[in-house]
Amino acid sequence: MHTLTAPLTQASRQWATRPDDERFTSLLDMRDHFEALRANSRAGVVPSRQLRALAGDDSEHKSLLIQGPQGNAVAPTHYAFGQLAALAGAPAGYLRSLPAELAADNLNYGLHVQRDDAPVGVLLTRSGDAATLRAATGPNYGRVWNSDVTRALVDRFGDGVTGDFRVPGEFGQRVTVDKGNTTLYASDRDMFIFLADEDHRIELPNRRDGKTGTLARGFFVWNSEVGDATLGVAMFLFDYACKNRMVWGPAEYRELRVRHTVTAPDRFVREVTPALLEYSRSATAPIVAQLTAAQARKVDDLDAFLKARKFTSAQSEAIQKIHVAEEGRPMESLWDISTGITAYARGNAHQNERVALERVAGKVLDMAA
Repeated sequence: MHTLTAPLTQASRQWATRPDDERFTSLLDMRDHFEALRANSRAGVVPSRQLRALAGDDSEHKSLLIQGPQGNAVAPTHYAFGQLAALAGAPAGYLRSLPAELAADNLNYGLHVQRDDAPVGVLLTRSGDAATLRAATGPNYGRVWNSDVTRALVDRFGDGVTGDFRVPGEFGQRVTVDKGNTTLYASDRDMFIFLADEDHRIELPNRRDGKTGTLARGFFVWNSEVGDATLGVAMFLFDYACKNRMVWGPAEYRELRVRHTVTAPDRFVREVTPALLEYSRSATAPIVAQLTAAQARKVDDLDAFLKARKFTSAQSEAIQKIHVAEEGRPMESLWDISTGITAYARGNAHQNERVALERVAGKVLDMAA
């Protein structure tokens, strides 16, 4: 029996690790959650020497608090504590092992003595009478709010459950979305969304083993408004998603990442939103034509073709081997080369190198246009 191409694991990792309170069953609920969070949040910039760590006492256990210029003390999230520790030049894991008083002393020494006074971007969120410090970043951190991301997705894709692009089914069969099978995830530090159009599948001749196959369109979107991750979109074709949200048979994987610099909010409007809109509106016929053309265009000298694209001899051999292992036959066409490079990229642990390889794979397919 033929083995499908190595799967995409991003959604499966989310499915395996998210607790119930980080799972959403519709984009509407997710948007409302983030809009309420944003309405109760306030961002600002303060000098590092005007931040002071204190040992709090809630009568049951002591905790660490952060006091700002106005004298108000708030509890940091686990992630914000790690950011503060990095600003202070102290290992967060070690500080967490200390009594609150000693941890506060170490943080204060790092913030007030060891480093020069410098501006720190802070994000405070209020819940009832209490406030939480959710982020301590550089002053020029380009925050893209999760509420903006989810609002843009709702405007185009609706609730993410009933439209064309929705939470994917299991083995291609539609499911009722619940917290056990959802692909909509969010916490106080990040968000991740996986939607797919499995109704309007792309029929591709000679998909595998000489047989016609069909492919669905899918995409991932991820973001962090506190500095934990880039803003990113990945668009791809795939065979199906299984119950543990592993994406099998991926092809034509393309990724767009936006670092949270000062230009990030503008790039979200200029690049990310239009890319998703174009992807969702694209007709299937041109995609089929391009992929069929890529299958038909044979490459005589694979080593020379890959060398011309800056692959070493060792990389060329590895790409050809992984294609044989996953597809059950040698590489012959532009489609095969793109598939092999994409599979090879998934084994690269370095994000930047992996994305660069995926872009090369996309350019190989574009040669067939």
